[in-house]
Amino acid sequence: MEEKKMNISIAPDKAAGTYSNLAVIAHSQNEFVVDFASVLPGMQQANVLSRIIMTPENTKRLLFALQDNLAKYEKQFGQINLSNGQKPVPGSTFPLSFGSGEA
Repeated sequence: MEEKKMNISIAPDKAAGTYSNLAVIAHSQNEFVVDFASVLPGMQQANVLSRIIMTPENTKRLLFALQDNLAKYEKQFGQINLSNGQKPVPGSTFPLSFGSGEA
């Protein structure tokens, strides 16, 4: 099967990106909602910077793309160690940085 090429453009105001150190993930039967937020030390509230809504199929594609890119990154730069030394367990909530829920 031949892979299709797609041109992607990015507006200058989006090109710099947005830093996020917190993601909250929720889902319903038809969609996944990922809120990217930033929480600062001493702050009682995290501000959502972006909300991404995806179909379950596209969410799984994103998962595979992230796994592929993490494997390539670790092959080039070495293993990424989580600050608390724990490895995520499928179905668990990620401490501090990520959460899960149901929309």
